[in-house]
This record gives sequence, structure tokens and C-alpha cells, in this order.
Amino acid sequence: MLFAAVLAAASMRSAAADDYPIRPITMIVPFPAGGATDTLARFLGERLNAVLKQPVVIENVGGAAGSLGVGRAVRASPDGYTLSIGTSTTHMLTGGLYALPFDLLRDLEPVILIGSEPLLIVGRKDLPADDLRQLIAWLKANPDKASVGIAGVGATGHLTGISLQKETGTRFQFVPYRGNGPAMQDLLAEQIDFMIEPSSNFRSLLAAGSVKPFAITGRTRLRSSPDIPTADEAGLPGFFASLWYGLWVPKGTPKEIVAKLNAVMVQVLADPKVKARFEELGIEITELAQQSPEALRAFQKQEAERWWPIMKASGIKAE
Repeated sequence: MLFAAVLAAASMRSAAADDYPIRPITMIVPFPAGGATDTLARFLGERLNAVLKQPVVIENVGGAAGSLGVGRAVRASPDGYTLSIGTSTTHMLTGGLYALPFDLLRDLEPVILIGSEPLLIVGRKDLPADDLRQLIAWLKANPDKASVGIAGVGATGHLTGISLQKETGTRFQFVPYRGNGPAMQDLLAEQIDFMIEPSSNFRSLLAAGSVKPFAITGRTRLRSSPDIPTADEAGLPGFFASLWYGLWVPKGTPKEIVAKLNAVMVQVLADPKVKARFEELGIEITELAQQSPEALRAFQKQEAERWWPIMKASGIKAE
């Protein structure tokens, strides 16, 4: 009798996965509209819509370095109709900064590690420096006077800024925002001096000549912006940093649905048009062997074990 009940339940789950999805899907972006994660989510939402034949509605929930949006996803029904897209900041770093009401490593089911991208050091257009060496010299000549916008305390840009201070012996003020979109608006308005954030945020601004690029924190130059040197080339040897992106669903989502979402995402990421768009954005797609839910779970845990002790040692406090 028990065996029959278990078999019936398994059959129902399998049938649900076969039919899935039968209504619109919500993808929660843990930042306001306009930033790199939002841009990526909207593009992927369109591709998922084309494959799954259901609309993917983007819901922006910013604040607390993305933890508010992630919490919204954690509390959602585990039925496959709420997706949580995010970054190394929102789905890993915040766990070492905030006393979260959920467990980042246990309360979400990994779907796929999407890709990663370097950060870009950019300044307001009239900043009195034209390259990275001049920027560092200006910062040294003006200790504690310059301001850098960050997408939340403890975010990747914040940690990279702290590393920049240590590497160069400079001091500047961090100004936290609810996401990169609002920070970029203040950079354009010259309310802050510079930013160190994912390169894809600044694509349109670079094209318009609205900001001044200094260096990319990757190991190689961006194909989309080959004239921007790496920090290593520009006078800061060995200075590298990157942001990675992933997709999750609430804990308890049927494994069959997780597997279907993963398979669809693998299909989407293999599309030549998607690869071309990612190249434009400066995002490197995760290699196929690392595109499984298990690979994302292991990588997320590995990154937490690496970064959480560093954050604790740095004395970073949530604001």
C-alpha cells in the first residue's frame, strides 16, 4: 500500500514536470531595474519564454545588497513558478555579512551557474585622471575625499574597492546604493567620483562617452571594449576580480522541474545568438561540464568558504 502511494506521488510529480509550465513564471531580480543583473534577467527571460512558451515576468526587489529579493524567492511556493536570478553578491557574499532569516546554501535549490564577468573601474567624465596610474595618484593626493558608489555593503564592488585600497595604499569613501542602477545615475550626475562594478553595467555609457574607463579587472581585455586595458596591464599587477551569475528556485521545488529548467537553460546558453549577446555584455558563459545544479551547489559552498572569513577579518558591517 505504501509502495503504491509513493509510486502514485512520483507519477504525479513526473506528470507535473511534463506539463510544466502552464502559466507565467516570475523571475526575481534582487536589484532595481537598470543594472547588470536586471539586463541579463530580461534577456534570459525572453529566451526562456521562447522555449517554454510562457511569459517570464521580471520582478525587481532591491535592498540590503540583494538579500531582500533573495528572501522573497525563499518564501515563494516551491512549484517552479518563481525563479531567483542573482550573483556572487546576492547568493553568497551576503551570507557572510547579514544575519539572514534564511540559509543561502540550503533554502534555495540551484539550477545553473550561468557565467561570470570582470569588473570595470570607471570614473565621472571630468575626473582629473586619464588612466589607472593617474587615478591612483589622484586618490593618494586626496585621501578620504574621493567617493566610490557600490551596489550595497559587502557586495563584490565593495570588496574589490577594499582590495584596491590595500593594494595601492589609498583611502576613499564608499557610498552604498540599492543597486548599480541608482549608483550609475549619481555617477552621471557627478555626485560620486567612480565605481568598480560589473562591466556589463557600463556598456551604453561607454558607447555614449558618458564615463571615463580606467581598467578591467579580468585577466584578458573585453572583446566588446578592446581598448580598455586590464588592471594588470594598466599598472596594478595581479589585480583580478569577477562577478558570477546563477539561477535558483525555492527549496522543495520538484527535482523533475529543476532538471527541466536546467535542461532549458543549457539549451539557451548553447544558442549562438545568446553566446553573441553574452560576448557583447562581457559575460563568459560557464563551461558545459559546470552547468549542472550540483556544480553550482559545490561552487557556491566553495566561494562562501573562501570569502566569508575574509569579510569577517575585514570588519565589514551591514548598514
